[in-house]
Amino acid sequence: MADLAIGIDIGGTNTKFGVVDRAGHILVQDRLLTNEHDSVQGFIDDLHDKLMPLIEKAGGVSQFAGIGIGAPNGNYYTGNIEYAANLKWRGIIPLAKMVAEKFGLKVKLTNDANAAAMGEMMYGCARGMKHFITITLGTGVGSGIVIDGKIVLGHDGFAGELGHTIIRPGGRLHPGTGLRGSLESYASATGVRETALELLTQHPKEESLLRDYSINDLITSQTVYECALKGDKIANQIFEFTGQILGEALANFVMFSSPEAIVLFGGLTKAGDLIMNPTRETMEANLIQIFRNKVKVMFSELKEADAAILGASALVWD
Repeated sequence: MADLAIGIDIGGTNTKFGVVDRAGHILVQDRLLTNEHDSVQGFIDDLHDKLMPLIEKAGGVSQFAGIGIGAPNGNYYTGNIEYAANLKWRGIIPLAKMVAEKFGLKVKLTNDANAAAMGEMMYGCARGMKHFITITLGTGVGSGIVIDGKIVLGHDGFAGELGHTIIRPGGRLHPGTGLRGSLESYASATGVRETALELLTQHPKEESLLRDYSINDLITSQTVYECALKGDKIANQIFEFTGQILGEALANFVMFSSPEAIVLFGGLTKAGDLIMNPTRETMEANLIQIFRNKVKVMFSELKEADAAILGASALVWD
């Protein structure tokens, strides 16, 4: 019986991959630039060149149960990446089939956020849970929904786009989708930056450490966090506002699926209590009585990159 698997996390900038055992240990990992090649075949060839030495060192292809891949707009049912906005490869890409032919291994593909949810369920703080939601707070807002111990995929494989739900009708424009007022427009690292620019413009006379940074280049969620730690009033208001919007959205998600927990991970979680406290408080304030004080909101125990690699590898275990 093969006791190893390959987990691959395809992101808009980097693709991370690793050799994983059944216990969830990443034995070795590496990365490559995702969009360095204009063609998907060039990408697969580069991936093959980097992965095969790791596979051979682990005893060869026969030691592996398969390859699991998490990718933007990855469809578990078809094995295709379909119209991913942040990848160079346009249209429908039969990635699972192409990788299987290149490596001679079974390949399964899913949405990158679903892969992270699987990693949390098998190896993270959601171990033993059958009802939970993962929310990734990064450049965008991703999500994975688990009900009865299974990832919710929907009839076409694309269920669970909670980041694109509308939380402020007619609100901030999302340039990638054309929607107004989506959760991702506010609760992502990009959204935090937009909120910072809005508040600095709305309160031109209020002093703020953020004014020391170049508006165009240096105001990021990280600089907002650093200023908030120093007691900056506007920086703290930014996290309060972001947490309120996220908490309202989480209340809606709780009343939809009644999860045991909501697991947050991604870059924004580094803000700790600055984001967690207003999120929890607002979520509870917007729940009806039967749901109050029942749902845990927690940070992931896994490193962000590890969760995606682990979850992708878990796709292949029968």
